[in-house]
Amino acid sequence: MREWVNRLAEAGELLVAERAVDPRFELAAVTKRAQQAGNRPILFRNVRGTRLEVVTNLFADAQRLRGLVPVKEGPFAAAYASMLDAAESRVVAPTREAPAPGDLQKGQLSDLPLITYHERDAGPYFTAAIVLARDPDTGVPNLSFHRAMYAGPRELRLRLGDSHDLTDYQRRAEEAGHALPVALLIGVPPAVFMAAGTHLPAGVDEYALAAELASKRVAVYSGADSGLPVPAATEVVIEGRILPGERRPEGPFGEVLGYYVPEAPNHVMEVECVTWRRDALFHSLLCGSREDLAPLEAINSARVYRDLSRRLPGIVDVSCAPAFMNTTVQIRPQYREHARDVMEVVFDSHADYNQLCCVVEEDVDLSDMNAVMHAFITRGRVDARTLVISDRAGFYRDTQSDFVGRVGLDATRPFGREDEFVVKEVPGLDAVRLADYLTRGSRM
Repeated sequence: MREWVNRLAEAGELLVAERAVDPRFELAAVTKRAQQAGNRPILFRNVRGTRLEVVTNLFADAQRLRGLVPVKEGPFAAAYASMLDAAESRVVAPTREAPAPGDLQKGQLSDLPLITYHERDAGPYFTAAIVLARDPDTGVPNLSFHRAMYAGPRELRLRLGDSHDLTDYQRRAEEAGHALPVALLIGVPPAVFMAAGTHLPAGVDEYALAAELASKRVAVYSGADSGLPVPAATEVVIEGRILPGERRPEGPFGEVLGYYVPEAPNHVMEVECVTWRRDALFHSLLCGSREDLAPLEAINSARVYRDLSRRLPGIVDVSCAPAFMNTTVQIRPQYREHARDVMEVVFDSHADYNQLCCVVEEDVDLSDMNAVMHAFITRGRVDARTLVISDRAGFYRDTQSDFVGRVGLDATRPFGREDEFVVKEVPGLDAVRLADYLTRGSRM
C-alpha cells in the first residue's frame, strides 16, 4: 500500500492534512468532506493519540480500481472475471517466503489510531482490517474483511458474517474446543486488499487471486505469534486468537448500508502481539462511503459477469453501481425473452447482493441510473417488463425479512422493433468547442 500511496502523491492525487485531528468523529468528518469534494485519497499526518499517520479513501475511485487489474482490454467486470478464473485454476504457489521486515516495531493496541466514526458507534473501530486465518483442517489461508471494535488493551470484538469462510473456521475450531489463531492486517498491498474483498469458492486461497492481480507471488513471513503467512508489505499486524465459547457485546456501529447495526453478542479476539513498520501508514475506511462501496460494486459486477457469460449469449458489461445491491446488465439482445433470462441468472448469482436487476442495451450508459430509468419508462409497458419475485432470501443479516424478494426491470427495446427507439443525436456536437462561440467574459 505504501508504494501505491507514494505513486499517488507523485501524481498529485493525494490530499495531505497537516493540521491535528481528533480520531473521535473529526477524522471521519474531514474524510467525508473530502469525499464530497472528489475521490482523491487523503493522508492525515497528525492524528491525536498516536504516532501513526492515517490514510483513507484509497479505493473510492473506479479508475484507480481499474488500474489494479493487469488485463487492460475490455470493461472492468470482464477483466476481473478473468482474474477469478486464473486464481481458481492456479497451480503455482501464490506466495513465497520472505524475512520479516527489519524495521518492525512492537507496541500495544492503544498505540494505534483509535478512530470513532459515527455518532452512535459503541467506540473506536478498525474498519479496514483484513482477518487472516487458516482452515483448521486443510491449513489453506483465508483473507476476509470483518469489523473489529476496540474493547481494551488486549481485546477486540469481531462481527463474523454468516456467509464467510472465517465463520466456518471459527465454528469448527470452537467445536473442537480450540481458539482460532488469526492476524488482523491493516495497510496491505492493493492486490491483497481486493482479493480479501472477493468471495472465492471454499478451499481457494485468496493469495492466489492477489498473486494474479499483482502479476507476481505475494511475499509473506511467519507472524511472530500466530505463525500465519503475513504479507511482508503490511503496515500494521495485530495477532491473537478468537476465543471459543465466548461472546461479548459489540456495536452499535454505522455499517455499509448506511444505518446502525445494533449491539449484539459477538466474537472475542484476545490480542497477543501488535507490530508495525517504521513510519507505518494506518488505513482507515469510512463504512458506507465510496471507498467501501466501490470495491464491493466492482467485485460483484465481475462475479455476475462471469456467471452470465457462462450461461447466456450477448453479455456486454455489468455494473453494480450506485449501490452494491443493484445490478445493471448491458446486453446485445438475441431473442425475445433474453432480458428475463438475464434477470434470473443475476438473482441466482449472489443472494446477499443482487436485489434489483436492470437490463439495458449498448445505447444506454449502464452506470447512469437516470439513463437506465429513462429507457425503462419510455420503451414499453412498465408493468409487462417488470419481474417481481417474492419470498427469495437475500442479505444474510436480515432478521426482519427486509431483503426478501427481487425486482427485475427490462429496459431494452421491444424485440423486433428496435428502429422505433433510435436515440436522437445532434450532428456536429462532438466538434463544438463552446468557448469558440461565447463572448469573452461569459461564464458557464
